[in-house]
Amino acid sequence: MCNRFHQSEKAVAYLRERGIIVDVDVTDRPGQLFPTGAKTPRYGITVRRSAEGNRPLIASAMEWGFPTTIKGAKGQPLRKFVTNARNLESPFWRASLANPAHRCLVPFTHFAEPHPDGGKGDDGLPKQAWFSLADADVGMFAGLWRATDRGPAFAFATCEPNALVAPIHPKAMPAILPPADWDAWLEADADTARALVRPYAGPMVMQTETPPLPQPVPAPVPDELF
Repeated sequence: MCNRFHQSEKAVAYLRERGIIVDVDVTDRPGQLFPTGAKTPRYGITVRRSAEGNRPLIASAMEWGFPTTIKGAKGQPLRKFVTNARNLESPFWRASLANPAHRCLVPFTHFAEPHPDGGKGDDGLPKQAWFSLADADVGMFAGLWRATDRGPAFAFATCEPNALVAPIHPKAMPAILPPADWDAWLEADADTARALVRPYAGPMVMQTETPPLPQPVPAPVPDELF
């Protein structure tokens, strides 16, 4: 299960270059994204259709994790946040998949799967294998979103792993959409969209080094100082 991925200034610049309206303050966004929590909300950048239709596309912040309530150890209700959509036939995901307006793209530069060696990584957290695209700085996950009592939330679809990811995480990998499939994911019927959720066939690379965090944006210097 992918519960850690990376967004950076490259991802934001990539969106703007393609005419996507970035409706979020990105100057203080963390590079690494972790799932949201009941006490600590965490947000990622997603790309979705505008309220008026397919274009322009809007990039905005949403919580990473669909909220649901399950029974805790003592039968008490426990709120859980689901980040990965593994079974798109489940009623939990069906409504979002069926409505193109509730599909989204999730930009990433790297995503992580727990490394089977265990131990700590170079950032002091559990060791990860980090994956990225070999032929592009930024990729897009196939995402789903919905309105919640805390605001919009997103998750992304997962699928069978490809040959690079399988030795590290044999159960699943995030569904990565090549650029040719982005429009179909955001606009097509549910059966067409579901068929796009498949192992990524393009070139990828793996590393164990944690991707660097974004550098702080320096404050502008007033002209009168010159």
